[in-house]
Amino acid sequence: MLKLNHIHHIAIICSDYERSKHFYTEILGLEIMQEIYRAARDSYKLDLALNGQYVIELFSFPNPPVRPSRPEALGLRHLAFAVGNVEEAKAALEAAGVEVEPIRVDEHTGRRFTFFSDPDGLPLEFYEG
Repeated sequence: MLKLNHIHHIAIICSDYERSKHFYTEILGLEIMQEIYRAARDSYKLDLALNGQYVIELFSFPNPPVRPSRPEALGLRHLAFAVGNVEEAKAALEAAGVEVEPIRVDEHTGRRFTFFSDPDGLPLEFYEG
């Protein structure tokens, strides 16, 4: 049987590189590991870490095609971040002008969670635990 070690990274293509870079670094607090501009592709690649662990590649491309990304659309449903206190995380996002859904409780685990979106509407979640 194949043995996977861990998830290496998640790749996200954004429509407005500077806006998304600000969101993921200044609002969510991810750390920049490396930023590369690829002239041949007119594209940026931003490597982001969470607590020192590489987690997201943020890409920009000229005129990327639109893809539906609501939580129930086919494909990646959402990206969830674990937080110690979902109310505090929600309040921090709202203070930064990010719209956040009401906090809900997972009926199977009893844990609290909430959804919000990145600048391109990618569904993101804070999950307490």
